[in-house]
Amino acid sequence: MNRYSTRSTRKERARKIVAYLKKTYPEPASELAYRTPFQCVAAVILSAQCTDKAVNKLTETLFKKYKTPFDFARAKPAVFTREISSIPFFRTKAKAIIKAAKIIDKKYGGGIPQTAAELTGLPGVGYKTAHVILGELYGIWEGIPTDTHVKRFAKRFDLTDADDPTNISKDLEALIPKKDWKYVNNGLVLYGRYVCPARPHECAVHPLTRLWPPSARRWPKAT
Repeated sequence: MNRYSTRSTRKERARKIVAYLKKTYPEPASELAYRTPFQCVAAVILSAQCTDKAVNKLTETLFKKYKTPFDFARAKPAVFTREISSIPFFRTKAKAIIKAAKIIDKKYGGGIPQTAAELTGLPGVGYKTAHVILGELYGIWEGIPTDTHVKRFAKRFDLTDADDPTNISKDLEALIPKKDWKYVNNGLVLYGRYVCPARPHECAVHPLTRLWPPSARRWPKAT
């Protein structure tokens, strides 16, 4: 263990990072576009290993046709797969979305479950996806979703030794008070998207880098 990675130093570093995120992004929200609750579920599933920009470009047309769980549930698999073929892993995502829609339509009467346990029981929904959906639809933050941005900054600021996204989430949840969990994912996504991108660059003057200068020399992969 290096001198940066004690629990106390990590907790203090996390506190400073979250304080910045709360101030800069006081009302954090996903940039995924949707109008109905299940469109939110579908958009989050589609966004796995894909940019929100690409998903929004696709769903601008797709969501005119599919609105409710019933709409998605009765979609013809071959047609729906072709309709979302512009994004990565479209075949797997098509199957997951249609199956999830059928379960929600039949088991939950078209309503989106409000617990992570129920959501992770749906095809295509893991820890990260479930907690993004809960936060977006219900303002419930029972966990910290870890995507590529969160993983990159958690590693870069030495807040975790883990590589698995769910384990990174658990490490962050242990460092950060629950009342502040809602600021972490969307805050770091926006910061990573518009302030400090993944490619190595000069960022010594960036706000979070200034909070912990050693991060300027750390460029962990976000995958």
